[in-house]
Amino acid sequence: MRRTTVLGSAGALVAGTLIAGALAAPAAGAQTRHHDRGGPEARGVALAAQRAERAGIDWRDCPPDWGLTAPIQCGWVTVPLDYAKPDGRKIKLAVDRHVSTGTQGERQGALLYNPGGPGGSGMRFPTRVTTKNPLWTKTAKAYDFVGFDPRGVGRSTPISCADPQEFVKAPKADPVPDDEADKRAQRKLAREYAEGCAERSGWMLPHMTTPDTARDLDVIRAALGEKKLNFLGVSYGTYLGAVYATLFPSHVRRLVVDSVVDPSQDSIWYRANLGQNVAFQTRWEDWKAWVARHDSVYGIGDTPWKVEKAWRELRAAAKREPIGGLVGPAELTGFFQNAPYYDSAWASTAKTWSAYRAGDTQALVDAAAPDLDDRAGNAAAENGNAVYTAVECADATWPTDWRTWDRDHTRLHRDHPFITWSNAWMNLPCATWPAKQRTPVEVRSGKGLPPVLIVQAERDAATPYEGAVELHRRLKGSRLITEKDAGSHGVTGLVNPCVNERVDTYLLTGKTGRRDMTCSPHATPKP
Repeated sequence: MRRTTVLGSAGALVAGTLIAGALAAPAAGAQTRHHDRGGPEARGVALAAQRAERAGIDWRDCPPDWGLTAPIQCGWVTVPLDYAKPDGRKIKLAVDRHVSTGTQGERQGALLYNPGGPGGSGMRFPTRVTTKNPLWTKTAKAYDFVGFDPRGVGRSTPISCADPQEFVKAPKADPVPDDEADKRAQRKLAREYAEGCAERSGWMLPHMTTPDTARDLDVIRAALGEKKLNFLGVSYGTYLGAVYATLFPSHVRRLVVDSVVDPSQDSIWYRANLGQNVAFQTRWEDWKAWVARHDSVYGIGDTPWKVEKAWRELRAAAKREPIGGLVGPAELTGFFQNAPYYDSAWASTAKTWSAYRAGDTQALVDAAAPDLDDRAGNAAAENGNAVYTAVECADATWPTDWRTWDRDHTRLHRDHPFITWSNAWMNLPCATWPAKQRTPVEVRSGKGLPPVLIVQAERDAATPYEGAVELHRRLKGSRLITEKDAGSHGVTGLVNPCVNERVDTYLLTGKTGRRDMTCSPHATPKP
């Protein structure tokens, strides 16, 4: 998952780090440690879960404007804003489900899902059943598919940091600075964005942490009447799952994590984004090589160097005169980063670029520019970016000295220019964040945690492979499935029988296999 930031660049979302040792650590600051084991939050979540279990969920047909039709049902779960004060202010979380399609004897409970972000909605998850997605038919017989909007997202007490229509306006400034004046302008935008978060959603900001959402998961589990949690998390959802497993190890039944965030405390979140800049460049090189191999189709360049030259010329031309008056370098980066994220975008991205080079300007504008008439979509984009920022800024202490950011991103940009400065500006509000920043949970195994299944592509751009290795090391008894020589983000949603069959087996039987597994890559994209 990713968001396009209001700060004049298109930043990509979270990842693990490849180069932590070479870069400056976040500056020390005021920190608040989590004391879930016997502390006030632990007592608060236990009390909230007891109440939710008694209340259950009043399942009904979903509201018409939610876009979720029967047999999918919708409902609400009430949770404390602050788990240290379970009798204080409450917020409501939107949930939905499709009941299992198998017999009562086949049913194994509810399977909850988070697609990542932070800021992503899981409410479309039950549609995998209604659309008869073949990858999930076996699992759907055994489980109710349950989606939810995490706190702050969508219909779950949404937060905001800016006016949505202003947020999406284009063209934004080129994220790659020409001089110190450009950097000062971006720093001002970042500071103003952080101030906007405080002004519009300040009461929520201290409680937008991953541990808070993990506690929400446990309350949802109880409201569903489930003694233990079955959970599938992708991208940021892997970190949410890892934190849940740490805080509630004996409450886990099945846990699949796909495309893994490095859970190390010193990686969350500043170093994670630095590492992502390197991994995105690697996958960008893979895509350029693919485009060059298919030059007879796209006519962009028959070597990766020529494709890169064409990209730089496109950026430069859009900087001089935004395409269609709307698409500058920031918007181009936001569109073209789809290709490093997902193999499924390789052909469509190249096709749009090729059409533009052949004179079809509108195709590129339609793909990369905002639609100011899409007010609902713009509100969702602004909300998603607000949640992304709020969670990452609240989860950890970030550097406050601009010299640290400037030094690290200047170094990285030299060899990894594709998203380095975009990512910097997207995350820079955390340097002046107006709410408390915490110390990340020390992710580890605990008593009662069953085997966890980890799935990872070897060349993932958004969540580099090292993150999966690190989580595997921390969770005893876990198994790692590696999709070798592949880099698409979100492996469990792809057709690869080697992966698909093992995920099914784990969810249906709990068996992970005796050893880690390496799978061949899924099918190479075709032009």
